[in-house]
Amino acid sequence: MTVFKTLVCLANSRKLTGRCVAGIVEGGDEGWIRPVSARPNHEVSEHERKYEDGSDPRVLDIVSVPLLQHQPSTFQSENWLLDPTYYWRKIDRASWDKLLTLEQHPGSLWINGEHTYHGLNDRVPTEQAFNLVDSLKLIRVGRVTLQVHSPGIAFGDSKRVVRAQFRHANFEYKLRVTDPEYELAYLAKPDATYTLGESFITVSLGEPHSDGYAYKLIAAIVERAKI
Repeated sequence: MTVFKTLVCLANSRKLTGRCVAGIVEGGDEGWIRPVSARPNHEVSEHERKYEDGSDPRVLDIVSVPLLQHQPSTFQSENWLLDPTYYWRKIDRASWDKLLTLEQHPGSLWINGEHTYHGLNDRVPTEQAFNLVDSLKLIRVGRVTLQVHSPGIAFGDSKRVVRAQFRHANFEYKLRVTDPEYELAYLAKPDATYTLGESFITVSLGEPHSDGYAYKLIAAIVERAKI
């Protein structure tokens, strides 16, 4: 049976051939929901997530989403199987004040201490991740530094990426950005470091990778200056 949940959309990030969409339920105490498809990698296609007018949900949209059942996957306890036979419906837009009511205050972003070569506290060993109970956080930070660079250039890989560095609860983090709006905007700029002011960040712990780690990703950035 299809149920409709009203979410404040806090992520519509890049994932394989689709998107990873997630939000916090409007009102009540239900917390996060990540609508997922029935495909092995759970990505949500353009067809599955669009509004009736053909447009795509954006971060900060308040949206009614058709869901079939709760379908947690290891530490991604927020997953719900979506019903692809219905359109999603935009209800309103969330304000900065609304985000302040949704802000979370975790003591850390899951487990720290594991770093990639260019990252900082950006991954969790899979065997430890399996003991975690969630995979999404909405935090507020005073400043974010975005680095645009080609991490594999020394090995002949010129692909450029965007990383975000910030401090939260006395820990420093440097994580890959998968927010498509920020990726598109900053990959269009020269390789450099850019500074953003006060922002909300949606941090997602991705599904286990074949290398034995789950990676922390910046699924969305919301700058106060832009609202």
